Amino acid sequence: MNEILFFGSNQFPKLIKNKPEKITKPIQFKFENENENGNENEIKQISSSEFSTIFLFKNGKVIEYLNENPSRIQIEENIQKVTVGNRNEAILTIEGNVFARGYHINPKNPNEFINISSLIEDTNDRIIQDIVSGIFSIYLLTSNQNVYGIGDNSYGQLGFDYETLPKAKKPILMMKNVSKIFSGNFSHRVFLLNSNQELFGCGLNRYGQLGLGESSKEEVNKLTKIQNIPKGKIIDIQCGCYHTIMLIEIEDENENPKRKLYSCGYWQYNGLSKNQHTNEFTEIKLSLFENGDNILDFSVGRDHTLILTSNSKLIVFGNNLHGELGTGDTKEYQLNPIQIELPKLRFNEEISNYHISCGFNNSFLFYSPLSFSNLEEDLIKLFRRKEFCNISFKTKNGEIIEAHKLILKYRLNQNQN
Repeated sequence: MNEILFFGSNQFPKLIKNKPEKITKPIQFKFENENENGNENEIKQISSSEFSTIFLFKNGKVIEYLNENPSRIQIEENIQKVTVGNRNEAILTIEGNVFARGYHINPKNPNEFINISSLIEDTNDRIIQDIVSGIFSIYLLTSNQNVYGIGDNSYGQLGFDYETLPKAKKPILMMKNVSKIFSGNFSHRVFLLNSNQELFGCGLNRYGQLGLGESSKEEVNKLTKIQNIPKGKIIDIQCGCYHTIMLIEIEDENENPKRKLYSCGYWQYNGLSKNQHTNEFTEIKLSLFENGDNILDFSVGRDHTLILTSNSKLIVFGNNLHGELGTGDTKEYQLNPIQIELPKLRFNEEISNYHISCGFNNSFLFYSPLSFSNLEEDLIKLFRRKEFCNISFKTKNGEIIEAHKLILKYRLNQNQN
């Protein structure tokens, strides 16, 4: 079942038929006659930019909409993640290979996928566990916790001066001992979280979107430590073109986790309701929250943000010129976070199975329940959710995995407990 809510610029006239160019309220659609088997009814991920949108299904296959035309991307290995920048795309396979294409990746043949992980000079560092796209660059996190960058370096987003390195045709080592990488499909910057939970960033900072403070430069071409980060566990960071949103999990005195959002960057998009750019990460006050409400998921587009809460609220702010906030109009800016009305969802009682993905000027909310075919992957996903308890998993080889803080409401098979 691929239940999808969509609103914003309609780049899919062959998929969303008989609809205007700007869809200002959430509508529901699903893929018709696209599936090869039942598994392709379930969407795993959506990654979208100005020119391309990729739908990844749970069977490891993908459908891409490029310039309105759907096509299948033929990669022989099973795909576990996709990421789309501006005219560049990257695909991470279960085997740990990364295939990418685009002008800044392969200028001689930008439409051809090449294995960029095989271009890493250190042959022991070619197994990739995560990928993230910037607008013209791609970042790779290896199984050895090293980060490589490839593509454009116009604003120092690869961690080097532009005059020294205008672009990288092969992956270059940026930092070692990294646990997470963060960027955005429309972003000229990157954030790296090291094994000591210290955050570093580089790239375009014209509106303070790196969160470095008042004295920072417009372009930061060296990975620089981000100071004054709120205490807590950094769950995710997503970058728009002009603003950055950070999700942090903080425990209260009773060790109950509470998730909070922090923002920096351009004032019309950062959700802080202030007529000024914010150069440091500042908490977004969500007065719409009720007791017990928490953040399940969020996503950042080019200049808009969506937040999904555990009480089935969809909160939005930022640019709305194309209807990408789903408010029913095309008012250019929504400075204050507001809640929009959602149609009745078929699986509304399992709201934590929904995920958000913001594109260039549109938005998706899609249903994707967890499976337990890949235990390690599912544990990572579970860590990002709201309701927690202590559960131990026993693998086939007898290894005990202590999964601290997992969802209580998921009904797990007894053989997996």
